[in-house]
Amino acid sequence: MAKPEKLNPGAETGCCKRFDPAPWDGKEVRWDDRLFLRDHVTSFFHIPLNMDKIMVKNMELISKAGALDQDQLMLSDEKSMWGSDIFIAISKDVPGARMERISGTFLLKAFEGPYSDTGKWVKAMEKFVDSRGKKTKKLYFWYTTCPACSKAYGKNFTVLVAQV
Repeated sequence: MAKPEKLNPGAETGCCKRFDPAPWDGKEVRWDDRLFLRDHVTSFFHIPLNMDKIMVKNMELISKAGALDQDQLMLSDEKSMWGSDIFIAISKDVPGARMERISGTFLLKAFEGPYSDTGKWVKAMEKFVDSRGKKTKKLYFWYTTCPACSKAYGKNFTVLVAQV
């Protein structure tokens, strides 16, 4: 489906939901065995090479299983320059996919801007975690919309999710 260059306020693309950072920004959440579908994306210097293929495959599996999570949450563990593990929140097990349960306490902070600001966001997240008297055990990135939808909405939000 071709996406429009810009949408009217409130309009949706039909692909990614318009992201509202307010319920997530500056929050602390506790997950007890939150269910995710886990997969791997190949990257070159953190630039994903097969994200489209991986997302289409997984969204088809999730849709077929009726397991779409209402939050449209997808975490990325940017574990190396050559690849990242992705975790797509789901409402139930998905046949044919690798499942993962994540538990812990997490601090969340929303950022808006180009991906080239990622280094600034990580530093700001470190300060945010420190301000709460916590230490980061693991850091995930939640890219809230695909690049085409970010362009259509005129906003590119990324939420950093620090397990503390």
